[in-house]
Amino acid sequence: MKKFLLCTDLDRTLIPNGVQPVSPLAMERFKQMVSRAEITLAYVTGRHQALIEQAIAQFDLPRPDFAIADVGSSIYQLGSFGWRQWDEWDRQIAPDWRGWSHGELYRFLSVFPALQLQEKEKQGRHKLSFYIPLEMDAHALRLEMGVRLVQAGIKANLIWSIDEEAGVGLLDVLPVSANKLHAIRFLMQREGFRHENTVFSGDSGNDLDVLLSDIPSVLVANADAEVKGRAAEGNPQALYVASGNYLGMNGNYSAGILEGAAHFWPEVNVWLRELD
Repeated sequence: MKKFLLCTDLDRTLIPNGVQPVSPLAMERFKQMVSRAEITLAYVTGRHQALIEQAIAQFDLPRPDFAIADVGSSIYQLGSFGWRQWDEWDRQIAPDWRGWSHGELYRFLSVFPALQLQEKEKQGRHKLSFYIPLEMDAHALRLEMGVRLVQAGIKANLIWSIDEEAGVGLLDVLPVSANKLHAIRFLMQREGFRHENTVFSGDSGNDLDVLLSDIPSVLVANADAEVKGRAAEGNPQALYVASGNYLGMNGNYSAGILEGAAHFWPEVNVWLRELD
């Protein structure tokens, strides 16, 4: 039996929590597709475990076989045993932090008084997350932190964002190699999936490392124009931009995932047309 690995971002890709309209039949078709024994489903998201579980319950999503979480810094396998974190991935990315633990790196960065540690559930073995007051000069702070980290021989990405609802800045410290692309490649290698048997779907800037790679990828139709423009600079043979009109759907969210999967995998196209 031919096996396929379908990797998808959650927010505004599989989850229809954007402003664009939903195709009514798309999610049910998606569920039917991923329920097949041939499909291995992986969620690839910035969410942590609890927020992934929340999304599954809130939006009635199918449970995946794998979850690449915390912006690529954690990989989980899901099954009757629950959630099992892959220690092998942790060992893969640990050298970027010189093997330091989460606590050791926190103590090393505690010289910066503006950093306020986020809640325990928002941390990961290799994801150190802080709150920062919005009035702070976040750019200058990241530069100072970057200098200190480099001097210690630590290879880290400092990812800044804003929680507009809470009115606070967010700063994640991650190993350089902890990102969606490297984590997907690790999953492919471990589970024996080749490029022709793998598809990724996304919608936003934090998906671009995969969308611009040689991994077959789908950009859903509801992605904004800037992301579509940047994604067009990548490998045209590996990227499909959903446009709608497949099985009467509009190409947004799960409709775009289905459209792209059918483009790359003729077998999926046959399955989906048999549903109608």
